[in-house]
Amino acid sequence: MSLFSRRFAALLAAVFLMATVSTRAEDDKAAKDKSAAPAPAADSTTQGTIDAGGQHIAYTAVAGTLTVGATDVQDAQLGLDGKPLAGSQLALDEPKEPKDAAPVARMFYVAYFKKDAKAEDRPITFLYNGGPGSSTVWLHMGSLGPKHVVTMGDTHLPAAPYKMVDNPYSLLDTSDLVFIDMPGTGFGRLLGKDTDKSFWGIDGDANAFARFIVRFVTKYNRWNSPKFIFGESYGTTRSAVLADLLENRHDMDLNGVILLSQIFNFTTDIDMPDANPGVDLPYEMGLPTYAATAWYHKKLTTQPAALEPFLAEVEQFAMGPYAHALALGTDLSAEEKQQTAEKLHEYTGLPVAYWIKANLRVNGGEFEKTLQDDANLTTGRLDTRYSGPHLDPLSQSAEYDPQSSAISSAYVSLFNDYVRRDLKYGEGQTYMPEIYGEAHWDFKHHGNDIGVNVANDLAEAMKINPRLRVMVNGGYYDLATPFFTAQYEDKHLRIPQSLAKNIEYDWYEAGHMVYVSDDCLKQLHDRVAAFIKSADSAR
Repeated sequence: MSLFSRRFAALLAAVFLMATVSTRAEDDKAAKDKSAAPAPAADSTTQGTIDAGGQHIAYTAVAGTLTVGATDVQDAQLGLDGKPLAGSQLALDEPKEPKDAAPVARMFYVAYFKKDAKAEDRPITFLYNGGPGSSTVWLHMGSLGPKHVVTMGDTHLPAAPYKMVDNPYSLLDTSDLVFIDMPGTGFGRLLGKDTDKSFWGIDGDANAFARFIVRFVTKYNRWNSPKFIFGESYGTTRSAVLADLLENRHDMDLNGVILLSQIFNFTTDIDMPDANPGVDLPYEMGLPTYAATAWYHKKLTTQPAALEPFLAEVEQFAMGPYAHALALGTDLSAEEKQQTAEKLHEYTGLPVAYWIKANLRVNGGEFEKTLQDDANLTTGRLDTRYSGPHLDPLSQSAEYDPQSSAISSAYVSLFNDYVRRDLKYGEGQTYMPEIYGEAHWDFKHHGNDIGVNVANDLAEAMKINPRLRVMVNGGYYDLATPFFTAQYEDKHLRIPQSLAKNIEYDWYEAGHMVYVSDDCLKQLHDRVAAFIKSADSAR
């Protein structure tokens, strides 16, 4: 999955407030006792073909790792093989014990290159998931790569064997693709001292990705190719910071930024808005997703014929009468509170009495637990079309995400099979789809730890590069990163009005992972392909 973690089986709240990630699971005894650093496996190059976008495409796949340093100065002293350059200060200062060496991140990737394409004519797109703490197995196996995991509607998949097919909606008809795992995930490893402090945080993580991209375009001679970044969930947080870093620190203009299931401002988190009392925006932004979910599960007293006109009505209510009622706080009269609760019941299916008891404020976990409580079912979070039995019928909030539970095994199982069988990489190694458990994610950004909001980073990148195009994608049934929140964030970027035209919005009748539905995957492919062609032609 991806938002957060891509599978994000845990609450975004857990990611935001704790975001624990485990690390450094070395693959041999020498690595475990820190007496020696295991050598990276050699890159593996294989060949394949795919029919996508009306084309028969022959491609080369490369699976491997690139090593990046924890600072720009240190990174510049590393060769493309990840070793200190001869005569560099890093080489001269290299300690005897690898555990005492300068921190580095060996980042795993899989790249797909269309054969016989000129670099300057062929766009290249870098894709990654979020978490923070997730590999990119979800985007890789679910979205625009050459292979696709088959899922079934909104139900839990049967256990193995799972089904993987050639992806007719692969983006290889339009762009080369590079799927990147964040430091410490996948087959990547962290080496040296203080690696968690160096790479597990908003700034350290984004800098690692920036250095990776610079190294990648150097290794494969793609400096003059049109370049796009594609982040999902926390990957969109990363993209805002990364775009600014590439534009300003590395002098690399991007052609486009593609955002899927966006979150920039963590104070609008619908999972834990009660942790920030007095700020009611999360409730207002989450209401359209509540309404879409109630519409899907037929919990409304009057079922509208079509979803989108209904959502437009709910959005008007959310930003008007509902926002006004919440803003009044304790000055809200009993009569207006009753009227507002009745309207909320009409839009969400939750009982009037429940809305009154909740003081008109219901967070995401409470909604997920309550909507189908009469059937003893918990509603999904990443994708609210999914449902599963309550773990505890008496709990106040949802205790797990039925959507994450429904498909995660298929994605992880099939990737482990595919990477070894087809890509010929990873023999004898452990693939880490995510790394939660030991270290806290550093949410300080530019030294500020008061309310994470990276919107200014993207705004700065757009102002530095006025040609930069941005594409915002989201699902109506995503309660991890509600679509209306993303729209609000991007319409409030601190950019001139003239740059607002550089942003396009694309919504889907889907959840966080819009690509689990074949219909929506086709829409995603067609829209992203059109965006890349449009942004590329604007050169």
